[in-house]
Amino acid sequence: MIIVMYKGNKIAIGIPCFNEAIALPEVLEGISVFFPEAEVYVFDNNSSDNTFQVAQEYISSSTLSPSNLVSKKTGSLIPKLWGGVFKVRAKGKGNVVTQFFSIIEADIYVIVDGDATYDLASLRKMVDILLSKRLDMVVGRRVEVGVDLENKVYRRGHRFGNKVITNAIAYVFDQKASNRIFQDMLSGYRVFSRRYVKSFPSLSQGFEIETQLNVHALQLKMRCEELPTPYFKRPSGSQSKLSTYRDGIKIAWTIFKIYSTEKPFLFYSVLSVVFGLVSIFLAIPLFITFINTGSVPRLPTAVLSTGLMIFAFLSLVTGMILQNVTKGRIEVKRLFYLSYPAPHEKQ
Repeated sequence: MIIVMYKGNKIAIGIPCFNEAIALPEVLEGISVFFPEAEVYVFDNNSSDNTFQVAQEYISSSTLSPSNLVSKKTGSLIPKLWGGVFKVRAKGKGNVVTQFFSIIEADIYVIVDGDATYDLASLRKMVDILLSKRLDMVVGRRVEVGVDLENKVYRRGHRFGNKVITNAIAYVFDQKASNRIFQDMLSGYRVFSRRYVKSFPSLSQGFEIETQLNVHALQLKMRCEELPTPYFKRPSGSQSKLSTYRDGIKIAWTIFKIYSTEKPFLFYSVLSVVFGLVSIFLAIPLFITFINTGSVPRLPTAVLSTGLMIFAFLSLVTGMILQNVTKGRIEVKRLFYLSYPAPHEKQ
């Protein structure tokens, strides 16, 4: 077995892919040029093209011998990368990240999408920053390269959605605009420490995984940074898997879930107030009628009003209980996170 190291640390790069046979070679060539010290693992998420076969041509699990592949940019032979290729049957990027974190052992973990839009020349700098500053996560903040007149590189709808969810998460964790850590919540280019990965309870299945990665860091008050990195358009012939409207719905649902799980007392208190106000609104006419006549003619409305007030009190109590549960859950994760050493250069 071959072990490749960088500054005494084992670096593992995970590449989630879904129908990326066209773009993937450019990503793997970039890694071979800019970070050959890493182990590379491609996760094929039920692709219908030959993504899996393309990955196998570039990656070896037994030797780092030269291949018969020729770089399109330099015309030279490309040495095979050390690592592996896996199929992930459960659809969704969140499932891929779960598998990557579960089956690969390393000191530093890297996630980069297989669509050739991220700048691999920035990877070494990202890893060096994480090691030198003993950070737990470095995020590649996307900076669009060139003028995108056709709105195909970083779509306005996605940029708006990114801004919405970034502001929403900042509000949940009481971050002011002047000292926010993250400006690009949905970036697919990240470097992690081992203790980040081993304390991350990956439960997301799809698109919302990037948000959960940020929430985990903010929950445990981890040391993180963003590094501006160039963001390119896809190679000609490859297709984006993103959908502005579908992903917008997912973003809204993700924000809803985060508020309910991270700020349960606030979330359920708002529900309690809504139920209580509706109950009072329905009860006032009934109360006036009862004072004047001594009877309650609209019994179903009275029952509904009573039920809503019960729901209001139940929501308030639920929020109080879940707030303590959330606090205990964070404390357990924090202790598990601290059981691993901070990342550092080992030689």
